Amino acid sequence: MNNKERFDRSKRIRPLEIVQMGLASLNSNKLRSSLTILGIAIGVFSVVGVMTALSAMRSSIDKGLEVFGGGVFQISKYPAVQLKDGWWNYRHRPNIDYRQARRFKILMESESDADVCMYLADGGEIARYKDRKTRRNMRVIGTNENYLECFPVELEIGRNLTTEDVEFNRTVTVIGSEVVKSLFPNEDPLGKVISQRGTRYTVVGVLTEKGQSFGTNPDRMVMVPITRFLSTNAHQYSSMNLAVKSSSLEAMPDYQDQAIGLLRVVRGLEPEDPNNFEVTSNDAIKDMFDKIAVMIGTGGLIISAIALVTAGVGVMNIMLVSVTERTREIGIRKSIGARSKDILKQFLLEAIFLSEVGGLIGILIGIIGGNIIAKLMDVSMIFPWFWSGVAIITCSVIGIVFGMYPAYKAAKLHPIDALRFE
Repeated sequence: MNNKERFDRSKRIRPLEIVQMGLASLNSNKLRSSLTILGIAIGVFSVVGVMTALSAMRSSIDKGLEVFGGGVFQISKYPAVQLKDGWWNYRHRPNIDYRQARRFKILMESESDADVCMYLADGGEIARYKDRKTRRNMRVIGTNENYLECFPVELEIGRNLTTEDVEFNRTVTVIGSEVVKSLFPNEDPLGKVISQRGTRYTVVGVLTEKGQSFGTNPDRMVMVPITRFLSTNAHQYSSMNLAVKSSSLEAMPDYQDQAIGLLRVVRGLEPEDPNNFEVTSNDAIKDMFDKIAVMIGTGGLIISAIALVTAGVGVMNIMLVSVTERTREIGIRKSIGARSKDILKQFLLEAIFLSEVGGLIGILIGIIGGNIIAKLMDVSMIFPWFWSGVAIITCSVIGIVFGMYPAYKAAKLHPIDALRFE
């Protein structure tokens, strides 16, 4: 290395010095820097928060459409997920009553090897045993003997509900593991009598602990015969739900066609009448959720893009002001050997730093906000690695794009003119 090269290297500003000077400059203008960071944080929060909530819900759906077992489809008065039409367009449909549901079950099971489950649900209930009671988060399911066949819950001890329990309107129940912990912490629950809405039920079975899935928790569930449920928990607006378990996934379309034809007969529909009920499967629910997710995600991205462009303009503005205020400083530094690219690096680094700090704050708030929404909807929490990475890269691009012009302007200042600046 010759003397000229040594001299040139001695004039260079080290990267650490550039960082230190950039941070010192931002620290001297706390209010301006904070407002710019806040703008970027809001933009990042809007997309990361939405995508975190959607990712949490999607993972819960992938895991818990498990709300039906394999090869199971559901028949109900209303669509499982309503996008544009909503409840209003289906309000005139007649309820599926117990008589229709029972007749459909008899016909379907006699003409195929399918299992048909009739069920209704009532949430926010309490069960009592002696001086103990559950929290008001218990779910009462009125059903028949096929609930365990059609839904992913299993019996741990005791027995399931039987056809005779339904036919003779017996006061028996199968309870979830959380109900057992609340009412029978140190006792065998089988044979014990609990009360719910003034009716006394004998515990005949206990379900295996499963945990939360797709916003429901079978561990907080109490199963009673559907005939008993109709007299204690149902109301005039209750419409029976049906779940049909086919012999295999491949055969499910044929079973669905057969079920539609039989239910049309049971409901007394003419050939030209449209179906006044809905048939839903796991794939249908996933497709509907994907449509909703695309709509919400697109909206979040549009809002985020607008916010980030606005924040980028703020970054450019604060950097231009900074260049103007520090023109004399730039002239002094250039006169003692600072190169144009050192000045460019410093101001560009300040812009990127502003963007990245705002991005990190937005990611943190977005993850917290998205997971709070997920928690409120009883779905599992998640960390959106992909969207966090996208947010960091986007913030870097914003810092570079909107910081380049002010940095270039600072780098091109002539040292003599800069020193004369007042």
